[in-house]
Amino acid sequence: MAGGRIIRPFASPAPIGGRGNAVALIYLEGMIVGGRGQNSLLNAVGGTDTVIRQLQEARLDPDIAAVVLRINSPGGTAAASQEVHNEVLRVREAGKPLVASFADVAASGGYWIASGADAIVANPATITGSIGVIMEVNNLVELYEKLGIGSEVIKSGEHKDMGNPARSLTENERDILQSMVDDIFEQFIDVVAEGRGLGRAQVRELADGRIFTGRQAEGLGLVDRLGDLTVAVDLAGELAEIPGKPRIKEMGGRRSVFDIFFGGTSLNLPLPSSWPLKSFNSRELMPR
Repeated sequence: MAGGRIIRPFASPAPIGGRGNAVALIYLEGMIVGGRGQNSLLNAVGGTDTVIRQLQEARLDPDIAAVVLRINSPGGTAAASQEVHNEVLRVREAGKPLVASFADVAASGGYWIASGADAIVANPATITGSIGVIMEVNNLVELYEKLGIGSEVIKSGEHKDMGNPARSLTENERDILQSMVDDIFEQFIDVVAEGRGLGRAQVRELADGRIFTGRQAEGLGLVDRLGDLTVAVDLAGELAEIPGKPRIKEMGGRRSVFDIFFGGTSLNLPLPSSWPLKSFNSRELMPR
């Protein structure tokens, strides 16, 4: 544990006699968005509904003493990341340690969520960081002109069609959108600073959107320990004071061979710099 940082500011572990000795294993994979999510050969979207439900089940299950949240995600929307982060905190408030385990990528929204954990374990080659927020607004004015496509908008207010790809943003609209990005960026910094026990100024120096390897992140205080999933499970058991080797309980049941090869994210897990960002018309902000 880097710098001896692993701390638990919430409840202390309950007496072993009053609960089980299992460590819940929960997977968060793909782009993080609200809803149920979907997996396919070409895309993986980690809907928060499933993960939140599994975290709630782990929190209420007397057989479970600790939780490992396995994250393999380049990020997603800010609100969805906040929802999962809040549920992570509720697990800890219930007296159950939660360890975040990073797989290939755990960046941006994925890191937002992990910052609420008792400890973060990453592989040395994991891609993480990307602390920041981005919004994309497509401008298709020239394309529409070449294609002879016109657009007429009837709206109730000046900014109701803000982000319409058929016209450019006004300076006032740019200011409005920038203020939204800035506000969520400050929220992101607050979450990381509080969760990692770092000063806001220290986090801000790292929050320009850059990515880090797991080993680099450990040196910066963004990760507590280098290791794989086994290391994370053992650490969760240690924090929960489970005697002996922890028993793993996969929430949602064990994944089938089909799920492993076709339902995961290894077939299409882009780096944060190449995320398939949505246009502003989706009304969603992407942490980055």
